[in-house]
Amino acid sequence: MTDQTDDTDQKLAQLLDRALHELPLRHAAPTLESRVLGELARRGALPWWRQNFAHWPRYARTLFFAVCGALNAVAFAGGAWIVAGIGSARAWRQASAVVAAAAALSGSMVRAIPPAWLYDGAAVAIVLYALLFALGAAAYRTLWADL
Repeated sequence: MTDQTDDTDQKLAQLLDRALHELPLRHAAPTLESRVLGELARRGALPWWRQNFAHWPRYARTLFFAVCGALNAVAFAGGAWIVAGIGSARAWRQASAVVAAAAALSGSMVRAIPPAWLYDGAAVAIVLYALLFALGAAAYRTLWADL
């Protein structure tokens, strides 16, 4: 049964390939090339802070992550300080202790995760994102096919 299915699939692939090769080539609009090149030149002339994050200089990306980490720590410490009580040095020490304990706990939890689990989790996340985009593309094609 599998051999028959493989033969049918191969014949269908050859038929589809032949049909697609017989189609005439489609040409782009005459102004498309100049518009694309103009847009690429415009994006290339943008300053680094207006470009994609991957195009930022390394020092700017490092500084950005450092500032985000510091703001996160300040927000967490501020929340703990508010919960512990505003105004006393004792409350500030308690909030600092809570932040230190949370940091130690998170670090030990991350170190306790086996690397294979991290790789498996990353693989599952990639598959789920691919599935999300495939379903989105299918829904988009279905929606526009009906119009």
